[in-house]
Formats: sequence, structure tokens, C-alpha cells
Amino acid sequence: MLAKLLKSAIANAENNHSMNRENLYVAECYVTPGPIMKRIQPRAQGRAFRIYKRTSHITIVLKEEE
Repeated sequence: MLAKLLKSAIANAENNHSMNRENLYVAECYVTPGPIMKRIQPRAQGRAFRIYKRTSHITIVLKEEE
């Protein structure tokens, strides 16, 4: 998953910001929590059990060497 994200970031840097592919390096890479989807799981005797489906945001910042 991270390799696909890195390839996408390199392509965006080349096409959108006119950066040279050979001079790029990873300046920052971090993961932050995203929205949480809340679902209900039926349980015994009419009770409900809450299920949290967590998501995340992955950010890669590329910079160009001078």
C-alpha cells in the first residue's frame, strides 16, 4: 500500500509541480486517524454490540534536493 502511495506522490510531483524525479526524497511520512464508522452487531437477548470500523489518512511529503 505504501509503495503505491509513494509512486503516486512521485507522479504528482513530476506532473503538477515540475519537479525532477531523480532529485526527490521523502521529507515526511505520517499516519493520522480518519473518520470512524460505527456499526451495530446484534447480540443475545435483544442487546446490541457496537463495532468501530477505523480508517486512517497516510501522508507523504516529497521535497527536491538542490
